[in-house]
Amino acid sequence: MTALTEQSLAEFSADFNSKKENPVLSRAARRSGLLEASFNDQVSQNFNHVFSTELEIGGVTNQQQSGRCWEFSSLNLLRHFFGKKYNIKDFTFSQAYTFFWDKIERANAFYNATIALADKPLDDREVQAWLNFVGQDGGLWPMAVNLIKKYGVVPSYAMPENFNTNHTNAIDDSLARKERKDALALRKLVQDGKLEEAQKAKKQYLNEVYRMLAIAFGEPPKQFDLEYRDDKKEYHLDKNLTPRQFLQKYLGDFPFDDYVLLLNVPNFEYNKRYHQDIYDNVADGQPIVGLNLPIEDLAQAAMAQLKDGQAVMFGNDVSKQMERKSGFMDPNLYQTDELFGVDTQMSKADRLATGEGSATHDMTLVGVDEDRGDIRKWKIENSWGDKMGHNGFYTASHEWFKEYVYDVVVNKKYLTKERQALLEEPAIDVKPWQHIGL
Repeated sequence: MTALTEQSLAEFSADFNSKKENPVLSRAARRSGLLEASFNDQVSQNFNHVFSTELEIGGVTNQQQSGRCWEFSSLNLLRHFFGKKYNIKDFTFSQAYTFFWDKIERANAFYNATIALADKPLDDREVQAWLNFVGQDGGLWPMAVNLIKKYGVVPSYAMPENFNTNHTNAIDDSLARKERKDALALRKLVQDGKLEEAQKAKKQYLNEVYRMLAIAFGEPPKQFDLEYRDDKKEYHLDKNLTPRQFLQKYLGDFPFDDYVLLLNVPNFEYNKRYHQDIYDNVADGQPIVGLNLPIEDLAQAAMAQLKDGQAVMFGNDVSKQMERKSGFMDPNLYQTDELFGVDTQMSKADRLATGEGSATHDMTLVGVDEDRGDIRKWKIENSWGDKMGHNGFYTASHEWFKEYVYDVVVNKKYLTKERQALLEEPAIDVKPWQHIGL
């Protein structure tokens, strides 16, 4: 290993000061911040909020300080479907309800994995991947489908948001600490040959997790009255519905099984299905599988679904090249490389392989601007409230879509027959530490 020397540091300083623009750039960056100092206003001048295809929807939701974007986006698809069917744009479903069941189902999945992997050392890579995964909020559309099919859904007023659903750090930290400690006890019981006792302990641990969630979020409603006034001001009341009855009666024709997760992970082989079992959140649910395709396949399927009047959920790296104030998203929005005089550009595959790129957020496509099939930009519904972006909506260039979108959820009917045939192929298992953009 070589050390930095005083001579090298002196050379670095001399090089910095030899270019008269560097102190000027430094003053600007220190006063206004790196992003403001590197903001490319020519990009924003080329943007507007007009789209050739645009869904008619109500206001946006707000996940606040939580990682539940995938639940908001998933339920946004349902609320757009419900709103169109029953003529009510601003009807919303309870994210707190699905969040409760997700937390306890994930605890069960973690305990199951702990028992199954108890014969491996604690520092085994797979064991560590599971231990690192506990306490996280993030997820995917198929995970939401597993929860919705098992537990149904409720209107937002039946289980409203509270401080702990909006600010999840404390409950996430408490659950992660408990589940990791429980894992040590379960591993010892299994290693001592006490499998039956391990199963009893697991049930007790799940009972404690339920108690923690009920204290933090409140218990999920077992029945509720559906009551609303539609956009024509007509009153509706349906009493004593269970969450599953509500799902079957009012959303029973939503084609859950026809929606597929399409991935764009260029460092994995295209035209293959991939399964990562760490995302299998419900033990008796469907495995979480995605079909990996070139990005233009994702774009064309998403555009077709939008032009057919249906929103599109998608996973993306939202923090990259996005301005919250205007809601504009473009790869050239912030030119920090030009500010620093360096080159940090990487291919999408290299960003994924090094951990520089991943899907950090889920949002909903609700519009597209195209000219004879040439996509120019996308309209995006976010879940950060109406004070961000353009009344809560964002505009992304198609170049941004190609660089920073990693998955979309579409009805399989918008895929070509060749792509649909791939959905019948067996999925390739991916190790929990392998980075496939999720």
